[in-house]
Order: sequence, then C-alpha cells, then structure tokens
Amino acid sequence: MDITIKLIMLLLFFGVMIYVGFYCRKHSTDVNGFVLGGRNVGPWLTAFAYGTSYFSAVIFVGYAGQFGWKFGIASTWVGIGNAMIGSLLAWVILGRRTRIMTQHLSSATMPDFFEKRFNAPSLKVAASIIIFIFMIPYTASLYNGLSRLFRMAFNIDYSVCVIVMAALTAVYVIVGGYMATAVNDFIQGLIMLVGIVAVIAAVLGSKGGFMESLNGLAAVKDETIANGTVSGVFNSFFGPDPFSLLGVVLLTSLGTWGLPQMVGKFYAIKSEGSIHKGTVISTVFAMIVAGGCYFLGGFGRLFSAEIGVTEAGTPVGGFDNVIPTMLQTLSPFLIAIVIILVLSASMSTLSSLVLTSSSTVTLDLLKGRVIKDMDEKKQLLILRVLIVVFIVISAALAIYQANSGVAFIAQAMGVSWGAMAGAFLAPFLYGLYWKRTTKNACWASMLFSTIFMIIDMLANLKVLNISLGILQSPINAGAFCMIAGLVLVPLVSLISKAPDKAEVEQIFSCYNRKVVVTAKDSIETEE
Repeated sequence: MDITIKLIMLLLFFGVMIYVGFYCRKHSTDVNGFVLGGRNVGPWLTAFAYGTSYFSAVIFVGYAGQFGWKFGIASTWVGIGNAMIGSLLAWVILGRRTRIMTQHLSSATMPDFFEKRFNAPSLKVAASIIIFIFMIPYTASLYNGLSRLFRMAFNIDYSVCVIVMAALTAVYVIVGGYMATAVNDFIQGLIMLVGIVAVIAAVLGSKGGFMESLNGLAAVKDETIANGTVSGVFNSFFGPDPFSLLGVVLLTSLGTWGLPQMVGKFYAIKSEGSIHKGTVISTVFAMIVAGGCYFLGGFGRLFSAEIGVTEAGTPVGGFDNVIPTMLQTLSPFLIAIVIILVLSASMSTLSSLVLTSSSTVTLDLLKGRVIKDMDEKKQLLILRVLIVVFIVISAALAIYQANSGVAFIAQAMGVSWGAMAGAFLAPFLYGLYWKRTTKNACWASMLFSTIFMIIDMLANLKVLNISLGILQSPINAGAFCMIAGLVLVPLVSLISKAPDKAEVEQIFSCYNRKVVVTAKDSIETEE
C-alpha cells in the first residue's frame, strides 16, 4: 500500500509535466517564443521560474545538510540572504534595466548582451565558452541527492532515477520551450512551497516540536571547540563560524546576479507591473523555500544517533546523508511529497540550465560563425538537438560519478557557480548602469574569475600542490571572485580607453524613452 501511494503521486506528477509541455507547443514555433516566451511572461510565472531555477535538489539535500550540520540554526541566514539579496535586490536592481536594455539591443542571451553592449564579438565567444564549460558539471550535480531519497522510498537503482528524470525533462522542454518550462516551474514551485512547510512541521514534530528541538540543539557540543566541551553554538545567532557563514551567504545570494539562467528570466518578463509583482512573489518564495531548507538542515545534529558521526565530527555517509536520514521516519504520503519536492527542484533547475546552454551555443557560437546560413527553422532544430545533447551528457556524468566514486563532478557545482557568477556579475551589472564600462574591464573580470576558480579546483583535487588558505573552499573562492570583479571592472575601465560616446549614448537612450503610465504608478504635478 505504501509503495502504491508513492507511485500514484509520482505518475500523476510526471503526467502533468508532459501535458504542460505539449499544451505549450503553440508558444515555441519561433526562436523568440522558444527561448524567451515571446517576452510576454507574467509576474507569477516569471517569479516562480526564477525561484525554482535558483533552488535545486543540491540545496535541499546537499547544502541544507552540509551547512545545517556546520552552522546549526544559524544556517537559516543563508536562506534569508537568498531571499533578500538573491531575489529582492536582484529584481529591484537588475529586473527593469535588464528587460529594457536587452529588448533595445535585441539580445536573447547574456553573451549576446556583452557583444552588443560593448561592441565586442570576442566577448560573446568568451562568455559562451565559459557557460559551455561550467554549465555541464553544474547540470550534472543536480542529480546528486536523488539516489538516497529514491533508494529510501522505492529501493531502485540511482541510474534509473537519473534516466527517468532526464528523459521527462527533455520531453517537455523540447516540445514547449521556455513557456512549458515556466508553467511547469510554477506547478513545481507550488509543490516546493507546500512540501517544505509540511516536512519541517513533521520533522520537528518527531523531536517534540520547535522549542523542544531548539533546546535539544542547545545541548549539542561543537567537537572543534575546546575538545568538544562547548555547547550552545548550534542554536546561537551566528553559529560557530560567522566568517564562513558570510561567505556562503554571499556566494549563494549575490551569485544569482551573474548566472545566465537566472538573469535570463528578466529578459522575458511582460511589463512594469509584472516586475513589481514578481519582486514580491519571488522574495516570498525564496524566504519560504530557501529559508525553510536551511532552517530544517540546522536541526540535523539532533539526528546524530541515527546518522552516525565520524571521528572527524562529520556525518557518516557524508553530508548528503543528513536530510534523507531526517526524513526516513515520515509517513508514506509525506515521503512521496518529499520525493516530488526534490524532483521538482531538480527538474525545474535542469530545464532552465539546458535551455540556457542550448540557446547560448546555438545563437552565440554556431549562428553566423560555424553555420553561416541558419534560418528560423534550422535554429529551432539545433536548439532542440542541443537540449538532448546537454541532458544526455549531464545524466551520463552523474551516473559515472555515482558508480566510480569520483568526487570532482559533485564538487564542481560550487566551482561552476563561482566561476560564472565571478566572471559575469560585475560586467553585466556595470554594463546596465555605467556608461564608462569598457570591454577590457569585462575581459579582466572574466579571465580573473575563470582562471582563479580553475586553480582552486585543481588545488582541491591535489593536481596543484598549493594552499589557498581560506580560499581553498570553492564557496569562499567564488565569493572572492565576485567581489574582485566588482573592484576590477571600474578600475580597469578608468585606466583603459573610454568607449565611443555616441555608441554608448545610443545604447542608454532606451532608458530615456518617454512612456505614459497611470497615476498609481507615477505622481505628476497637475498643470
């Protein structure tokens, strides 16, 4: 009976995803519709697409377990940072300007924006290559965490989970394009909202409720402080390591400003009113989902007896084992909700990443360069073929990593995020706001972050025998690259030749265009 409930809910979920894909076929008949939904997507769909692309199974299973174990209840700050910096400020600072300038430049991707904003085809190629290199391991990491949950619920092989998830995602993205992704993201987002609230209530209820769980956490001792004699750090305001906590908040929050699959959501939004509503919806979504995930993970040490603790103070089976162990005593119905929640988080992010990757390679690398004559029909065909290619590669890497025990693919999630965010955040942000920004400054940011994150990865893999200190962690290294870019771009811009004034004025003229708005949007002095 237990397995029947889980299977029925899972099949219903899959059926809805496929139906939406075919229902949205009418929106994917041209490149603009397939990649951007015709730039006519409303606030709810855009906000949920942004949020579900942001939060994957990596966060729910991996990051929540890892940082909850390390920082205790203070890990909730990561979720709060995701909501306030990664969602609210991202929408306020980037949303409107991104939508206006990208439409003015007829730009459909981030590399295309760099070419047209800075009159630099070489930047377009460089950005496309960075996305191509770092997006694949990022995509492969999305499958991590599914194995233990599916084994707990169905006792089936991890490879089967990966193949089913990859195939279903491929179907609805290939058929329905961006609009199918956005609608499914909305449905998946609703599941994530309901699921995380229900799971938190059930898990804490198993330990006597919130206050009892908090008191239990207060009694847990930190093995790294005074030989494990200090207690109370895991229910403290900033936890045992505030500096590392800040690095996590910065990377996972500010990083979204430079990730092409996140910023791309602003390209497609419908109107000014949609931006206002989307800002609120996205922030609330992030506060509940991200805040809830890290809040739940913060109580992981209450389950130390069930998980097991190594001599080094880490959980037996790794950090990915924390959340599944916390959930294994739930009812069959709630376990089914958790499975669908994690699938929703993974499939929504996977669909966003492969759509971004395929559109970048097709429109920025192949069109006009490798394939000179590429009409609308051929572009759509190549987009769809590349979606299959990227999904197959990511699934194969995930299966290989699980079967071989090679850890670098899983670790590459942090490296990928840090490299792309560090490379693109500052050039994109300054490009939207500052006329003096130069292409040389963009090159400096992209090269610095890419090279530094590769060195960091090689150092962690022991290929390079160097120590980077606190920057050895990909999390801290990624945060460092983002901050470095914000400093490098203005410095290099000021010492390099200024861009052509007439070209820049023409680009920024889009912000000066006169529009008529209602009184509720603008107070005008009566004549």
